[in-house]
Amino acid sequence: MTSQQGLIPRPAPDRVNPTMIRFNSWDGDTEMPYLSSIPINPLRRGAQRLITNRQRMHAAILGGVAVQPMKERVLWRLDTAQHSSHVLVLTQSRPNWDHLVEQAGWPGADGGSPRIADYSPVLAMLVKGRRFSFRATLNTVSSSHSPIAPSSTQKRRLEAPSGQALHLGERSAPNQFSWFLRRAADDHDQWGFTVGSSEAPSVRIVERGHERFSRRRGQPPVSLDVATFEGELEVTEPGVMTRTLLAGIGKAKAYGCGLVTLAPSGGSDVVAG
Repeated sequence: MTSQQGLIPRPAPDRVNPTMIRFNSWDGDTEMPYLSSIPINPLRRGAQRLITNRQRMHAAILGGVAVQPMKERVLWRLDTAQHSSHVLVLTQSRPNWDHLVEQAGWPGADGGSPRIADYSPVLAMLVKGRRFSFRATLNTVSSSHSPIAPSSTQKRRLEAPSGQALHLGERSAPNQFSWFLRRAADDHDQWGFTVGSSEAPSVRIVERGHERFSRRRGQPPVSLDVATFEGELEVTEPGVMTRTLLAGIGKAKAYGCGLVTLAPSGGSDVVAG
């Protein structure tokens, strides 16, 4: 399967067409989501600062959303290839990426302009039984009140009055694969889609890694166990899957995890590099 960037059906208009389909967000507000594909020049110093720091990238992406105060969910993912990189961003209002192009892209170059498209037609394609190719970078974390061999710090957290569960990252490829299948294979479809039988699922891990970094001085570090999944899915619950695409999957969404992008099943990507 070729590296998938996302399904963008057509460029979005400068003005909202009143006849366009509108969808209700997970918090009940009316929204019109947009999917953007932003070329990144990995040779530029500004791009390198963003690519190597998820927190800086997150801040740069939020700078493209004009609606303030910020209430909408913004999902993003960095896709890298041998000779190119793209940032995919899903927003609930029309963004502007001039600052990101100026800082880390190819200002004025052919092929260097961001592509922004109304995402509503993609959501309208979600019908039960329809198949898509997909790509998702996820933070493979599970919650547990009874972990095996907890550390002293974990024991203190479990014994605290709040009684909150621990977030435990799956680091090995087999565990990350099982983590995904428990949610989207066999009789499990909590995200509104399935990848088939766990014995022969239509999904694979194409990239994985562990990252640990500090947010701010005096705050605990962020730990991510990330895996990128590619494969073919079948829609089982269109309403649930719509929520999955708009709200994302799992934790660490601010750090480039959770965005699921689609492409026609068995075909080439609609978005070219």
